[in-house]
Amino acid sequence: MQIKPFKTRVFNEEEEILPFILKYIKKIPEGSVLVIASKIIALSEGRVVLNKNISFKEKLIKKESKFLLKTKHVWFTIKNNMIMSDAGIDESNANGKLILLPKDSFLSAEKIRSQLCAHFKIKKLGVIISDSGLLPLRKGVIGVALGYAGFVGIKNYKGKSDIFGRKFIYSATNIVDSLATSATLCMGEGNEQQPLAMILDAPVLFINKINKKELNINLKEDVFYPLFKNIKIKKNDGKKK
Repeated sequence: MQIKPFKTRVFNEEEEILPFILKYIKKIPEGSVLVIASKIIALSEGRVVLNKNISFKEKLIKKESKFLLKTKHVWFTIKNNMIMSDAGIDESNANGKLILLPKDSFLSAEKIRSQLCAHFKIKKLGVIISDSGLLPLRKGVIGVALGYAGFVGIKNYKGKSDIFGRKFIYSATNIVDSLATSATLCMGEGNEQQPLAMILDAPVLFINKINKKELNINLKEDVFYPLFKNIKIKKNDGKKK
C-alpha cells in the first residue's frame, strides 16, 4: 500500500471542490482510494462562522451535539455516532473563525466519487472524508472517517479461524478508519497544506453502494460501555439522560 499526499494552495470558503481536486490530481489509477480532509469539504459548503467569543462557541457546540459533557479542556461530545471533542468544531487553520463539520460526509464522498469516476473513466474508486480524532488514554490525534464511499468499510472475522484453528467470536477490522489514520499521518495536522492524499493498492473490497451504518454499534453493546453508563451525559436540550 502506498500513500501520496498532495500539496495545495489554501482552499477558499464556498469554493467548488471538484475543480480544486482536479487542479492537483491529474490521474487516478483504477482501484485507488482518495482521502479528502473534511475541513475543505466544510469550507466548500460554507460551514464557517465568525468566532465571536467563548460563550458563542459553547452554544454552537451544544447545538451541533447529540450528547455533551463539559471536561477540563474541551466539551466531550457525541455527533454522527462518534465520540469527538467540541462536536468537531475546529479553530486550527481557520483564520480566526470556526469551521463546523460537513453537513453529510457520506453524501459528499459519494458525490465526489461519482464525479471523479466519470471524469477519469474508472469504476473502482474509494473516497474518504477524514478528520482528526482521539483515543482514550493516548496522546496525539489519529485519523477518522466522517464519511466514505466506494468500498466496504469493515472486515469481519467472526466465525473464521485463527492460525491455530480457534474460531473468532467478535473480531473485525475497521478498514476505513485505519486508512484515514494512515493518510492523516502523511497529510499532517499543522501547516503542511496537504488536504488530499491518494492511497494506492489499498486492501479493500470495492462496491458501488455502501452500508453507511456498517461501523455503528449500540452504546450498550460497546466494549467501552462500562465507562459511559455511570457518567451523566447531557442532551443538547439541557436534560440529563
